[in-house]
Amino acid sequence: MKNINISKIIWGLALVIVGAVFALNALGLTDISIFFDGWWTLFIIVPSIVGLFSKQGKIGSLIGLVIGVALLLSAQGILDFVTVWKLSIPIIIILIGLKMIFASTFNKRTSEKIKELKHKDTAPTKDAVAFSSRKIDYDGQIFEGAILDAVFGSITYDLSNAIIDKDCVITASAVFAGIDIKMPNYVKVKIDSNGLFGGVSDKRKKKEYQDNKSDHTLTLYVEATCIFGGVKII
Repeated sequence: MKNINISKIIWGLALVIVGAVFALNALGLTDISIFFDGWWTLFIIVPSIVGLFSKQGKIGSLIGLVIGVALLLSAQGILDFVTVWKLSIPIIIILIGLKMIFASTFNKRTSEKIKELKHKDTAPTKDAVAFSSRKIDYDGQIFEGAILDAVFGSITYDLSNAIIDKDCVITASAVFAGIDIKMPNYVKVKIDSNGLFGGVSDKRKKKEYQDNKSDHTLTLYVEATCIFGGVKII
């Protein structure tokens, strides 16, 4: 089952449960209060559970889930809030450390290829935004790599009609921001990312990519850092 379908199922179940409770209360069959102590933590817990089924950013989602559950238990009087607060920072640091360890192990080949490509003579283009948005269109232009930085803003990077004749790297940083990269379907994408409440996702339809794949597939390597932000390949 595709990840996107799992996410929809989780959100759908949450809405069905809430709707059913309201309906039963309206009919006088039950008297269940939706606004229990700590109900607001569900706005942290549910999105975090959904995020665990995405391809990227699982550590950020896991951190959110741990924090959400801890806050819920604190609101219910099971855990002391001061204890929760004292433990939250160490837990976040541990999870980030584990992510860095395992990411470097499983993405070693991708990381090495990125380093190899970045050490070549071709200088990447640089684009940055802060508290604003920007759209860059490479229609009919040669693309050989880029460095993208977005802080409290957004970048739309359109490579759908760009001339890409070799493997290249996009280094992207999204801090409280979003970066959308439009790619032609014949280009393969490999990702090496670090994220805190954010990540990188390839939203292209898998079938379209497979239909356009050739024996000499070009690869775009995305090296990303996402902090409360995300990078989407579309």
